[in-house]
This record gives sequence, C-alpha cells and structure tokens, in this order.
Amino acid sequence: MLLASAPADFVHAEDATPAKELFGAVTLPTRGKPTPYGFYAKGCQGGAVAIPTDGPTWQAMRLSRNRRWGQPQLIALIERLSRDAAKYDGWPGLLLGDIAQPRGGPMRTGHASHQIGLDADIWLNPMPPRRLSSDERENISARSMLKPNAFLTVDPNIWTPAHARLIMRAASYPEVERIFVNPAIKKKLCDTWTGDRTALGKVRPYYGHDYHFHIRMHCPAGATNCKAQAPVPAGDGCDKSLAWWFTKEPWAKPDKKPDTKPVKPRYTMLSDLPKACALILEAPSVPSAAAATMGKSVAPEPAASDVDSASEPLPSDVEPAYGETGNVPIPLVKPVSR
Repeated sequence: MLLASAPADFVHAEDATPAKELFGAVTLPTRGKPTPYGFYAKGCQGGAVAIPTDGPTWQAMRLSRNRRWGQPQLIALIERLSRDAAKYDGWPGLLLGDIAQPRGGPMRTGHASHQIGLDADIWLNPMPPRRLSSDERENISARSMLKPNAFLTVDPNIWTPAHARLIMRAASYPEVERIFVNPAIKKKLCDTWTGDRTALGKVRPYYGHDYHFHIRMHCPAGATNCKAQAPVPAGDGCDKSLAWWFTKEPWAKPDKKPDTKPVKPRYTMLSDLPKACALILEAPSVPSAAAATMGKSVAPEPAASDVDSASEPLPSDVEPAYGETGNVPIPLVKPVSR
C-alpha cells in the first residue's frame, strides 16, 4: 500500500491523544497490501484481515473487543494450527483470544504487543463441542493451568498431555518466532516432553500466560517495514534462564527511596510509533468487516461498543499479569527482553 505524507496539522493535533485511544477507536482496517509496520510492541498494520468468528476447528472469543485482525500469514497459521491440532493432537479446536485491532497499534487495555498483526493469544481451554453464544463468548473465563495457593505449579488435575502437544505443535512451525507461556508451563514441558525437543527453545517463559499461550510470528518475507526480534538463544531453554523465574528476583518489590514521588505513567503517543502509522490511521477503510474476513463468518459480528471501554485504562506499555483465578504472582519488575 502506498501512503502519502500526512498533513502536519493532523500529526500535531492527534499527538495530544494517547495512541491507544486513536487506534482503539478505529473499527475497520485499511484497504491495500497487507503490511506490518514497526515492532511487535511499537507499530501498526495496514491491509489486515479478520479470522472468521467460527470455523470447523476454532471459535473466536470476546467478539466485542474487535481484536480478531491480523496479517494474512498469521490468520492462515492459526487456521492451520486448529486443523493440525484436531487431527493429530487430540485437541478438539481452538478458542481464540486477542490477535490485533483493525489497524494494529497500542490497545486501550490488555497488551503491550499485538500491534502489527503478528501476535495471537490461544486459550488453554479446549473448544466445546457446540457453538458458543455471543453472551458466552463475552463471559466465559479462560481457565488457569496453575494450582491454587501454590507458587508456579501446574495443576495436574487440569493440565493434560494434549495441552503439551498443542503448544509444541504451534512451536514446530517455522513461521513461529516465539511462544510465550507461564514459567510453570515451560517447566512442565521441560520436565515431561518426550517428543522432538528441537522447537522447545521457542517456548519462552513470561509473566502471566497461565490461561493462554501467545504465538508470535516472524516478520513475513519481504516485509521491509517490520522490525524483527532478536533470535531466541540456542538450546531448549530448560536451563538457568528458566530457573531464574523460580527465584525471588522476578517477583521482588523494587527498592523505593524515601520521599520518592510516584511517577505518572507515560502513554505511547502517535509520534512514538513509525511515521507510517499516522498515515495508517487516515487511510481509507474497507467497506465492511465481512469484506476483509478470510472465508465466511457464521457468528454475529462484534458489537460496536468495546466491553473494556468502561474499565480503568492501563498504560499501553504495560502488559499485566493475567490469571482470572488469581493464581499468578503479579510482576513488579520485568526483564529487559524475553
């Protein structure tokens, strides 16, 4: 997609508003060539497509968030994973969490990444053998894999070998750059996976991620505007880097000096993103969501309102520790990279 220069007055005016509000207000993607701009946690996307709300082996959740948009390569990968897992791994189908907004960019709530259409969250609940209603998609909770009242321990009454096969199936695809899981899940895989461990190093431990796993794709071939992440270290990751998560350091409270004033969060602004993102916001939209959906959607389209809009907004550069059951420690400090 060819983008003309944005008017200076538009850039100046819009930069007074956090970028998450600008991108969160857009309901449809741009026309033109699919293109990721920038980095996973600092960018936007053009020409996004939506995954259908229902497929033979998947169902999209939280439809009102309008976050089922991504680059075509990612949407095709999700559909492939859903079919392969059902055929080979004893996994009946995927429940899909957030992918990205129609034009990517920072989200009002919930993520630091998912900005360029190459990240997707897959719930660790297996898909039920029936089509969920719209209300169920909004209100059913994803289930934590962790044992209540135990520090970073997978619950053996919930976790199954099929969970492991699903995650390792996703990691096995060459297009997948990383898979993020809770440190306890990574340790479980390290301790129990007896299959090919070649792709185990792609499975990276991180805060939260106890009720879903996060797929991150490589920048697509020829996507010169996409900024790649540093490669994962060699090996299976079942080493000191994993053991660190089971020490006090990742969860320790930062030292606070006396009389230190609270620091007001700084929101990501449009000027912090690649210059093309200002143009993406102004680019013409596709005529409808259906026009940019891969295949035919058989479930209701997302509602116009966002269910998160009434909640207290989070800084767009903070990804919270999820875990609706409260089994996950809340991170207070974060490592520089993951």
